[in-house]
Formats: sequence, structure tokens, C-alpha cells
Amino acid sequence: MASELHETIFMAKQERHKNLFLNYRNLNIFPVELLKDEGLQFLERLYMKRNSLTSLPENLAQKLPNLIELYLHSNNIVIIPEAIGNLAKLQSLDLSDNALQVVCPEIGRLRSLRHLRLANNRLKFLPPDLGRSRELQFVFVDNNIHLKGLPSYLYNKVIGCSGCGSSMQVLDAKLLSVSLGDVSIPLPAEVKAIGSEAELVLPLEELAMRSLYSSFSLLLRKPDFLPPMALPRSLLELLYCPLGHCHRCSQAMFTIVYPKLFPLRETALAGVHGRTTVSFVAYCCSGQCMRTFDLQS
Repeated sequence: MASELHETIFMAKQERHKNLFLNYRNLNIFPVELLKDEGLQFLERLYMKRNSLTSLPENLAQKLPNLIELYLHSNNIVIIPEAIGNLAKLQSLDLSDNALQVVCPEIGRLRSLRHLRLANNRLKFLPPDLGRSRELQFVFVDNNIHLKGLPSYLYNKVIGCSGCGSSMQVLDAKLLSVSLGDVSIPLPAEVKAIGSEAELVLPLEELAMRSLYSSFSLLLRKPDFLPPMALPRSLLELLYCPLGHCHRCSQAMFTIVYPKLFPLRETALAGVHGRTTVSFVAYCCSGQCMRTFDLQS
């Protein structure tokens, strides 16, 4: 198997292939042959589905600078290196069916990225800046059962939300929910209140969390930092990973939300996806902000 892999990569280098298929190879580590010398400077599409990879090399972008599509479906990848943000030409990235708990913020630097697949992982949150790029149009986050919220920059871009997050998995009757026609969507357990346009006073718990987040937001990025006060575990986790951010002012949200459910016909997959609606929670920081929040913009 090793000699066959070596020969495949050798031929790709010699013949300057633009596509390389390394699916079903039982790979535990990223092949070093791909990264030797100048790497595969001309390679545009790399297929490595259904292997046993657990990580990616830090010099991936340096050795494969012209990648347009990278398919890593069905591996055991736990961590994505920060250097992936240097794949300037990457348009499609498939990380479905892996073991990701965190997506590094550097993915937000992929300005050419159009399709991002993160379905069937262990994600609890997504980077706040993910989706800032206008090029990114399709994001699949199905079946991340611990996913608590979605960044505001993904509004009108997030597709493939059937089964997304605990909203479609948890059947606790005590959970708050919102409805769109005949569809009822339970909200994450951390949500204590649903806001409306008329409310101008926030719950004390929400105000306290925002104050703490504002004071320690920079320090919270350090893995060994602990706030100098005792908090219940559920609130401590929220302090590190807010449920969402305001679409207008980027204010973090913790225990109160202002939900909006977007019909699928208003998204980029209208007429393609089988579901009649795509549902998720849009967060906004106050009633005043809600009045200026234009869903059509």
C-alpha cells in the first residue's frame, strides 16, 4: 500500500496533475511525500475522504498553495492548523464527519471560500467572523448536536441546518421554543428568555454576563485563563462561547435571544434543498437594535 501511494504521488508530481485522489487509503498521517521539496505547487484539488487522519500539517498552504478544493470527509481530524487560513485560493473545504470540537478563527481568512462543510462533528460554537467574506455562500453544519449558536455573519448564508445543533435533538419539554407555521424549534437550554421589539430592559443575568465578557474578552482567548469570580459551569461555558452576536453591533448574547426563522425560499438553496424551511436563531442585542434590523438587507 505504501509503495502504491508513493508511486501515485510521484506520478502526480512528474505529470503535474491538478487533481489527486487519495480516498480510502487507510492513511493515519498526512503523506510526507506531498510536502517534500517544493510540494505540489500546481495541485488544485485534493481528495482524501475516508481515511484515518487526525490532523493536518502546518505547512499545508506553503506546499500546496494553489489548492481550490480540499476534501477531508470522514476522517478523525480533531484540530485544524491556523496556517489553513493561508490557502488564499481555496473555494471548497469539506470537513464533514470528523471529530472537530473547535474551528480555528483563521478559516475566516479564506476570502475565496464559497463552500464549507462541517456536518457531523462535535462543534460547540463557530468563529464569530466566519462568514464575513462575501464569497462564502454555503455552510453545512448539520448534526453538530452541541452547537449552541451561529455567528451573525452567517445570516442568510447558513444552509444545511436540518438537525443542526441541540434545537433539533433535545426534546426537553421545558425548553423555550419558537414557531414558524407548523414547525416548532426548541432553543438551547441556556436561553432563559425570548426578547421582543418592545422590551428595553434586559434581565440582570444577561447584563452581568455582558459586563464580564466586555471586561475579560481578550483574556478569554487564553486557554488557561479563569475569571476571578465563581460562576455556575453553564454560565462559565457561555462566557467563553456566547450563544451568538448581534448582527448590527456585534454585542455578545448569552441568555436572551431575539429569534428569527428564515424560510428556505429566501436563501441561496431555494429550489435545491428538500426541506421547506431553514431554521436557526438570529441574535440581536436589544429592542432598539431590533427596530433597525432589516432582514432584507
